[in-house]
Amino acid sequence: MTDDNKVSNNTLTTRQGHPVSDNQNVRTVGSRGPTTLENYQFIEKITHFDRERVPERVVHARGAGAHGYFEAYGKVGDEPISKYTRAKLFQEPGKQTPVFVRFSTVVHGGHSPETLRDPRGFAVKFYTEDGNWDLVGNNLKVFFIRDPIKFPDMVHAFKPDPVNNLNNPERMFDFLSLTPEATHMVTFLFSPWGIPANYRQMQGSGVNTYKWVNSEGQGVLVKYHWEPKQGIKNLLQKDAEQIQSVHTEHATQDLYDAIERGDYPEWELSVQILSDDEHPELDFDPLDVTKLWPHDQFPFLKVGKMVLDRNPANYFNEVEQAAFGTGVLVDGLDFSDDKMLQGRTLSYSDTQRHRVGANYLQLPINAPKTHVATNQRDGQMEYKVDLAPGQNPHVNYEPSSMGGLKEAPKAGKDHEPHYNANLVRERIERTNDFGQAGDTYRSFEEWEREELIENLVGVLKICKPDIQERMIGYFTQADPDYGRRVSEGVRQAGSTSSHTSSADADQAAKQARSDAKETDGY
Repeated sequence: MTDDNKVSNNTLTTRQGHPVSDNQNVRTVGSRGPTTLENYQFIEKITHFDRERVPERVVHARGAGAHGYFEAYGKVGDEPISKYTRAKLFQEPGKQTPVFVRFSTVVHGGHSPETLRDPRGFAVKFYTEDGNWDLVGNNLKVFFIRDPIKFPDMVHAFKPDPVNNLNNPERMFDFLSLTPEATHMVTFLFSPWGIPANYRQMQGSGVNTYKWVNSEGQGVLVKYHWEPKQGIKNLLQKDAEQIQSVHTEHATQDLYDAIERGDYPEWELSVQILSDDEHPELDFDPLDVTKLWPHDQFPFLKVGKMVLDRNPANYFNEVEQAAFGTGVLVDGLDFSDDKMLQGRTLSYSDTQRHRVGANYLQLPINAPKTHVATNQRDGQMEYKVDLAPGQNPHVNYEPSSMGGLKEAPKAGKDHEPHYNANLVRERIERTNDFGQAGDTYRSFEEWEREELIENLVGVLKICKPDIQERMIGYFTQADPDYGRRVSEGVRQAGSTSSHTSSADADQAAKQARSDAKETDGY
């Protein structure tokens, strides 16, 4: 081959490695066609194009991500962190662990506006020396429901109508009005906290209750909280609508641009710690995901900081295929009995195997940056075998005397919580569905309360009277002023008996019909 004909490193090829000399024209009989079936280059290209998208996430479909690192402080507050957990990534001051973070909106689709009122996902993958740890949470610190069996119902109620594929707030509030524990989350979501200004200036929370375990096998309950060093900013509904009119992905751009210019966002990680028992002195169950642990009783204790300093090189490979699971814990971290956590632990990893494939953990974005050796084999898209150095490739089972894998030594005593109760289907005893919702309402500044009332009235005015009455009843039990103001707002707004979607969406469809300019065909 002459120098002129050599294939350089930037030469376009097929997936088989064949150099492509003409990427402008398919092979045809004459210049006008027909096209022949043996167009391998075209067939490979178009059939791959037809398969470019993996199934969209059912929730958290719209996302943005970035790489960075977590730096440990070596303490929890002023105490040695080893008192509470033996997790290696926390032990040494200044120790850095690589991370990848995916931010997201929850309910809406992959190309939905980032200005919609919705919780925001905040998922962090720590590539630790003991394997991956996924801390999967949201920006808001509480949730709508406390039992995982209701999660599919909740998501169905929040998603578009299955008949016309339109969002209808009446469906959402039909469910919420029969779910009193959601009152606290509704109070946050319809306040300015429901629309973070961007991803860099929002909090994160593990939401669920986890455990830390020390070298003696002793466990404590913990909650995780990310606090942005950039400050916290939220949007009013009118400001969000103005942004949405010209930009539907402002938060993704904000994160990308900040990192590109070297303005690296940072968050400090704090934990709250409780002893691992039922805490009868509290008026709520500490495992109830609809509740906050009061700061004055259980202070935030700093354990480290996170810095995001590198943008993804390819959105699909790194952000879309990033796969998280609440069951992905390292030694020294453990599960609590939080019902929602237990349900999420099955659901999250299961959906990744469905969405990305059985071997999703071999993808670079998901693969641990440490030793991996398993007896798991085959499955769609396996492209390597997780063999240890010197492992007998004929042995894919354990135990074996013929050069197979061996069990690891224990890092500390096992955590062995004791149980003595009947197997039942019962809700927790201390529900207290409205107390903290009232506390949150009263903690808002007046402008936040005004925004909350206006937003609630805007959606409740199209709901059936019985739905309105139930929601107003919940708000009144949370705080009499809260219920009174929503009730007065709904009464003044007047009910909209006939609607297809939200009041604003119905008006927009009507306006499009009336404002459209007629033209001749062509």
